[in-house]
Amino acid sequence: MKLKQTLFFLFIASFAFSQQTNYVDFKTAKANIVFGDLSSKEVYGTILYEFEILKKTDSVFIDANGFQNIHYMLDGTYSDSLYNGKQLIVKYPFKANTSHKLNIIWKTIPKKTMYFIDWENEDGNKQIWTQGQGKYTSNWLPSFDDMNEKVEFDLTISFNKNYEVIANGKLTNKQINDSTATWHYDMQKPMASYLLALAIGNYHKKVEISKSGIPLEMYYYPKDSNKVEPTYRYTKHIFDFFEEEIGFSYPWQNYKQVPMKDFLYAGMENTSTTIFSDAFVIDSIAFNDKNYVNVNAHELAHQWFGDLVTETSGTHHWLQEGFATYYALLAEKNIFGDNYYYWGLYEYAQELLVQDKAGGSTSLLDSKSSSTTFYKKGAWVLHMLREKVGDAAFKSAVKNYLQKFQFKNVETNDFIAEVKKSSGQDLTDFVDTWLKSSILPYENMIENLKLVSSSITQYLNCDCKATPEVCKVFLLNQNDSFFKSKIVESLGNNISKSTFITNDIKVRQAIAQNLNKIPLELKEDYESLLNDASYLTKEIALYNLWKNFPEDRALYLDKTKDIVGFNDKNVRVLWLALALNTPGFESGKNQTYFNELIDYTGPKYDFNIRINAFQYLNMMKACDSKCIENLNQATNHHNWRFSKFSKDMLNNLN
Repeated sequence: MKLKQTLFFLFIASFAFSQQTNYVDFKTAKANIVFGDLSSKEVYGTILYEFEILKKTDSVFIDANGFQNIHYMLDGTYSDSLYNGKQLIVKYPFKANTSHKLNIIWKTIPKKTMYFIDWENEDGNKQIWTQGQGKYTSNWLPSFDDMNEKVEFDLTISFNKNYEVIANGKLTNKQINDSTATWHYDMQKPMASYLLALAIGNYHKKVEISKSGIPLEMYYYPKDSNKVEPTYRYTKHIFDFFEEEIGFSYPWQNYKQVPMKDFLYAGMENTSTTIFSDAFVIDSIAFNDKNYVNVNAHELAHQWFGDLVTETSGTHHWLQEGFATYYALLAEKNIFGDNYYYWGLYEYAQELLVQDKAGGSTSLLDSKSSSTTFYKKGAWVLHMLREKVGDAAFKSAVKNYLQKFQFKNVETNDFIAEVKKSSGQDLTDFVDTWLKSSILPYENMIENLKLVSSSITQYLNCDCKATPEVCKVFLLNQNDSFFKSKIVESLGNNISKSTFITNDIKVRQAIAQNLNKIPLELKEDYESLLNDASYLTKEIALYNLWKNFPEDRALYLDKTKDIVGFNDKNVRVLWLALALNTPGFESGKNQTYFNELIDYTGPKYDFNIRINAFQYLNMMKACDSKCIENLNQATNHHNWRFSKFSKDMLNNLN
């Protein structure tokens, strides 16, 4: 019996590899989700699938990774629990062109994909959120790891009524009970399972309506009401721009954005429900340094490129990331101007060149290519393709591509075929050079930028290191803020008094970043940087002034003692470290300041704050027993970058 079962599971594995979508089409799914003990991270429920058999087969399967308990009932009569730890197998003599209903009852404690934040901390920011891409939703919900299987998912979630529950689609009903509430979310169109989203936390929301009537729901923590506008600045503008530029209406019922603590990435484009890192929740000052605009636009662009049309496999990943990167840059061009766009492309080219020199250049159609290739080279391909065929043909091709393949899966040839059709051009050489070849066409990139941007041409012709005086004169005659900041970056330490005569935040930020050794004659000018509306400028200027002029350290610390900075408390954590290393400065408060710095290493804080605190304590050689305890706890953090950082620091301490 065991041998037969083993052989059957081997057959199922082979069947899965040959793509189940050739035999069965899952149409709809209605899931009911309930949470057990939150400290044990238990989730359970039911999900009802309706599906059609395309070809005769004796079994179908649903991915379910590491479930504690799972079984099914087929068409209300036949039940079983054939489960191999990764897939629930429905063994039945299915006939072609028949329809069926499959009800699954399940219970699990997900090891990844669903994250429970701060439930063990009394005063923590308690949240639950999901991340399906790269991790698979099948770790918490019986679903499909194959992105070619697209299903219309409706989620019903029961949870504590004092929290907000957000999921894909439109909230059609909220039933409030004694201590719990049940949220009903409806989707009307199919999507890949990896785009399922569930977000639970303490939120308020602001709603705007797009020109086309789509509700734009922007969630925020109640304490951050004054950060809503700068965080979500240009959201409606970007949305309206995309609908016009792409030429294809937004395909979902609404659009929601939800910030989360300790999120794995900058953002994730779940269908109609983007989850993003709360590091991008900012005030008006932080907007000048590190705003959400690019991530906002990138994740929104994915609602068309990735969610509406989805790659068939990793070979065509650029159809998602390259498109999202390109359209995000177009949105920024629309907001910040042409130079912003061309400088963005120039910086992408430099990043690709560094990768190329390190031997990392690969074909855009190589599934093992780096993110730099998929994102940055993908964006360049679209820019160059548009330059080649013209605006009208390019936009027509994109619109036709989305229209033809909406709610389906695509390959690169599907898009290229539409560009050929709309332009009437032979794209064979273009495809060979930009898509198939592993050789980076860097010279082509730079030549194109010189043709389309006079600012780039002037910049490339101005050797600031060799002739700094020429560059300074050149700088004084420029009006473009972005261009001027790049010239200052090129000057390095060759900065004169006249360079400070500007109110431009970006130019002065570039001065702070590049002038590390401050001449006495520029001391007063450099001190003025502490007054700028930029947390990055304040952080850098504080450190450089403290380092260059020891006699005035107390003065600089007094001036900046109430500044916190970004969400990662960049200025405050630096201030604490400097205060503790300034003999005689408020020495009676040293223990208070040290305790505050140690406290920031604790699990109730975002991992970015913790990293800052750990780094300064490490540099000060002051990581005490509490610090080490928190460092050990951090080695098990769900964010692998933070976990690795913590393990590396522990190793260095030992």
